[in-house]
Amino acid sequence: MENFMYFVYLGILFFCLPFLLTGIIRKVRANAQGRRGPKIIQFFLEVNKSYLKVPVSHNNFSSISNLAPRLVVYSSLMIWSIVLFEWAPFILIPFFLALYRFAYIGFAMEGASSFGGMASGREILLSVMVEPTFILMILAAQSHIEISETPQGILVGFLFLVLSFITILAELAKPPFDDPRTHLELTMVHEAMILEASGRQLALFELANSIKLSALLVFLVKLALEHSKIFRSYYLDGMNREFLILPAVVLLAIVMGFWEANSVRRKWTWIPEFMGLAFIAILILGTLVKLS
Repeated sequence: MENFMYFVYLGILFFCLPFLLTGIIRKVRANAQGRRGPKIIQFFLEVNKSYLKVPVSHNNFSSISNLAPRLVVYSSLMIWSIVLFEWAPFILIPFFLALYRFAYIGFAMEGASSFGGMASGREILLSVMVEPTFILMILAAQSHIEISETPQGILVGFLFLVLSFITILAELAKPPFDDPRTHLELTMVHEAMILEASGRQLALFELANSIKLSALLVFLVKLALEHSKIFRSYYLDGMNREFLILPAVVLLAIVMGFWEANSVRRKWTWIPEFMGLAFIAILILGTLVKLS
């Protein structure tokens, strides 16, 4: 019975969490800025409404433009299923992230617009800066390191998780690396790449982005839960620890909503230096966690 409830719980998370987290982030961001904001289920309503519309395409589009949104959804679903159900090693995640980017860039370049080209260049820059750090996070998740209960171990582990969270912000193109709230084509990344998308295509791109958000936040939560001795007690062992995923991820979504409301985008020249320092810091902190 316990196993059945566990798989039902994972199934509910799989289908509902991508819509829930995006709605929470939007709601918290609006409230932090003094606005009422949309309903939490508004994202689901927007995706459903867009999916029912026929996309409008120009003559430059080919079959790649029809295949790209499906590839994006497929790759995001594979990442989401690997993170949530752990049916495959996490080291496969970068390969599906590469497929995700390839589909995005293919769609942007297919439109033959200057904004799509600029955004594709920024996306490639982010991927080059983020991938090594993200692979270090995956190696930490696949290893047997544990954050000790000592003050030094908790501090090192906390710093490691904070830098991992910042890396996820870069992977998702959130502030301070990008600002998805701006509607200026010269400053956007993901949004500028799908300016030519409409109808069903736009719905699939937005859904895939939300699924990717959920997958990376759950990955960070699992990294904290499975490698900390604090959560390895009699009451928080095994499946009971897995039930902490939902409240922990909701808390991260609330933090991200406040972060987006109070953070601004930085210059692109700042990103390579910062991500290089983040890579070195995560490498050192991961070594310290192993030694502690």
